[in-house]
Amino acid sequence: MKNRLFFKIFILIAFAIAPIASAQDAENNKKEISNLLEKKRSYNISKGYGYCIQIYYGNEITAKKTDTQFSVLFPKVPTALVYNNPEWKVQVGHYKTKLEADRVNLIFREKFAATIVVPIGK
Repeated sequence: MKNRLFFKIFILIAFAIAPIASAQDAENNKKEISNLLEKKRSYNISKGYGYCIQIYYGNEITAKKTDTQFSVLFPKVPTALVYNNPEWKVQVGHYKTKLEADRVNLIFREKFAATIVVPIGK
C-alpha cells in the first residue's frame, strides 16, 4: 500500500515538473536574452575580462626596472606597463577567475611586496 502511494506521488511530481522545465527552456530562447549575451560578448572583447596582478604603482623608471626584474624571474608570464597620468603600473598575467589570480599572487608576493589583484577592463 505504501509503495503504491509513493509511486503515485512520484508520478504526480514528475508530471508537475515537466511543464516548468519546458517553460524555462522557452524563456532562455527568447530574443532579448540572445541580445544580452551578444552585448556581453562584445563588451568582453572590447574591454577585456578576468583579472591581472599589479606588482608596481609609481614612477616610470622604477616601473621599467620592476618590469624587467619580473620578466627575468617569471619569463612565461606576460607583463604590461600601463600609464595613467601621472603614475605607471606594472600589471602581469591574465587570469579568468579571482581565485586563480589570488593563488598566483601568493607566489609573486614572495618577490614583490606590494602586489594586488585587479579586474581587467575597469
